[in-house]
Amino acid sequence: MWKFENPVQICFGQGVFAGLHKIIDKRPYCLVTYDEPYFATLSEALVSRAGKPQCIINNITPNPDFSDLSETCARFASSASQDTVIVALGGGSVIDTVKVLASCPDGFDAVRRFLETGHGEDQLASHPIIAVPTTAGTGSELTYWATVWDKTSQKKYSLARPELYPSHAVVDPELMLDLPKALTISTGLDALSHALESIWNHNSNPVSANHAVFGATEMIAALPRLTGDLQNIDLRSRVARACLFAGLAFSNTKTALAHSISYPITLKYDVPHGLACSFTLPKILDSVIGIDKDCDASLGRIFGPDLKAGVDDLSALLDTLGVSTQPAQYGIQGDEWAGMVATALGGARGQNFIGTRDRVLTSLTA
Repeated sequence: MWKFENPVQICFGQGVFAGLHKIIDKRPYCLVTYDEPYFATLSEALVSRAGKPQCIINNITPNPDFSDLSETCARFASSASQDTVIVALGGGSVIDTVKVLASCPDGFDAVRRFLETGHGEDQLASHPIIAVPTTAGTGSELTYWATVWDKTSQKKYSLARPELYPSHAVVDPELMLDLPKALTISTGLDALSHALESIWNHNSNPVSANHAVFGATEMIAALPRLTGDLQNIDLRSRVARACLFAGLAFSNTKTALAHSISYPITLKYDVPHGLACSFTLPKILDSVIGIDKDCDASLGRIFGPDLKAGVDDLSALLDTLGVSTQPAQYGIQGDEWAGMVATALGGARGQNFIGTRDRVLTSLTA
C-alpha cells in the first residue's frame, strides 16, 4: 500500500516570473523577500504589474530564528488582513519564514507555543502562499513544513501543517542566474540530499522514487558543469528542474539521516545547510547497500549496477565541488561526531532511514 499527493500547482520555465501578477489576481498580498538590490529590482517589477502590496517584509536572514520571527510576525500582523496572500520571493529561508507568517493569528506567540509543545494548532491562522524560489535547492515551495531555529536554546523545529502547502510554485531559472558559485553548490547539494534521502526512506513509494531518480541524476550531471558556467541558462534550468523533482520526492517522504545529522552542525558550527546535509551522503550510501531491493534498484538507476563504485563516484563529485567528506573539516572531532550520528539516528528524520544502526555507525565513524 502506498499513496502520493502534492497539491501545489507548478509554473516552471524561463520568464514565468513575469506572469506572477496573474496568479495574485488582484487579491491583497504581502511580499516577503530579502533586503538586497537584486530583490528590490524584482519587487519593483512585481509591484508595477500586481499593484501595491499591503506590506513588504524584507528583513529576512538565513535560517529563520525565534528572535527574528517575533518581530517579523508582529510587522505582518499589523498590516495583513484575513484574505492576504503571501508571496515568498527568495530562497528557503524566505519561504520558511512565510509559512510561519501564514500561521500567525496575531503574532509569533501562538506559533512558538505550537512548536514547543505540539498543542494549539487550532489557534493558528492560514493564509494562501505563492512561493517564488530564487535558489535551486530548498524544495520548500513544494512542502507543507518549515524549518524554524531557536539558536538560543540550540534547537531546531519543524512547523508542519497541510495548510502550508503553497498554492503555486513559480520556478523561473532566470531568477537564479546571478547566484554565486558557493550558494549554487550548497543549494544544489541540498536538493541532491533530498532526492537520495527520499530513496533510502521508509516512506518511499514508486512515484517518489521516480521523481528522486530523475532529480538526483540531473543534479549529478548538471551541477558540476554549472559551477564552471554560472550564466548558462540551460544548465540553470536543468539544476532548477532537478531541485523541483527532488522536492516532489521528499514532499511525500520527508528527509532522513543526513538531514538529521546536519541540524546540530548548522546550529553549533554555522555550516551552510546544503553542505551540512550532503557531506555524509557517500558513507550513508555505503551503509545502505543491500538493505532493500527497491532502494538498491533506484540507486542503481542513478549510479549504475556497482553501487560500491557509486560511493566512490559520489565522493568524487563532492571533491570536485570542493566539499570535504571529513567531519573534522567542519570542526567536529572523534567522540562528538560519534555522538552526533547516534543521536541523529533517534531523531524524527533519522527514524525515516531504512539502514541499520550498526552499519551506519561503522560506515560514518570508521
